Amino acid sequence: MRKSRLVLLVSAVVVAALTMSACSSDSGAAADGATVSTIFGDVTVPSNPQRVVALGWSDAETALALGVEPVGASDWLAVGGDGLGPWVDESYTTPPTMLGTYDVNIESVAALDPDLILWTRSTNDQATYDKLSALAPTVGAPVGTDIAYSTTWDGQTELVAQALGKEAQGHTLVSETTTDFDAAVADNPEFDGKSVAVGTLYSGQLGAYVDGDTRVEFMKKLGFTNSPTIASQAQPGKFAIDLSAENVAQLDSDLTVMFPIFSGADAITNDPSIQGLPSARDGRMVVLGDPDLNNAFSSASAAGTRYAIENAVPLFAASLKADMPA
Repeated sequence: MRKSRLVLLVSAVVVAALTMSACSSDSGAAADGATVSTIFGDVTVPSNPQRVVALGWSDAETALALGVEPVGASDWLAVGGDGLGPWVDESYTTPPTMLGTYDVNIESVAALDPDLILWTRSTNDQATYDKLSALAPTVGAPVGTDIAYSTTWDGQTELVAQALGKEAQGHTLVSETTTDFDAAVADNPEFDGKSVAVGTLYSGQLGAYVDGDTRVEFMKKLGFTNSPTIASQAQPGKFAIDLSAENVAQLDSDLTVMFPIFSGADAITNDPSIQGLPSARDGRMVVLGDPDLNNAFSSASAAGTRYAIENAVPLFAASLKADMPA
């Protein structure tokens, strides 16, 4: 029954879109704009979208930073409210309709009558993309993205800016964030060549992130290299690996960065096996216990990245310096 309703709903939306197109010369509807290249192929987007639905991780705050307020958004980090973390300077004049994250409710998206859908950091699931693109032009991940949720902050900014016709603003955001990275690298030459393991504890399960994950790429941009032990276990299309309690030693590295999911930092700081790692004993482990910093580090947006550079990089530097001989 639900599938039948979905088919009818999608059909109705498509018919409505065709009707609007037929009347465009009289109604002044936006003409086609740029053609954007994604992993799902080229997408022609409207030149001045009015009803943008931002479904991908950080798509909404990226659009907002570029001066466009989505009518629908997803709260990937569960910050609540309008889904914007404290690292975001912009705010909505009209709050968006909040939508789901992992399981996209197509009916809810269709009800917003979108003229553009942003889905640049997501599962990259073809079936879901096909349903969304039946509703409106849908911008998926950039070409070359082969791991779920691995769209980088600059790749997302550039793609969303192109889709919204805000290329100049997008270049500015990328340039400002790159400048912050360059300054952090210059201020911390000790990062260069050091190995890092980025791990998490979620619902009692240990995990570690592989190359391609945005958190690892953040660390690599600072000069670190991902732990070879972790990197060697990467699986196609996966951004992380699970670690058994017996393999906790694989999180040891020149620097170990940990953060909790669905729990407080004490789940990590009070775990004897984690705290028994050489990196923890020597003061070379940083636990991102502050929820805002944790979320910004994971957001992989331009604004979240800049917040993490400002607030997490000093923690990394202090940790490595604490281990240096007097």
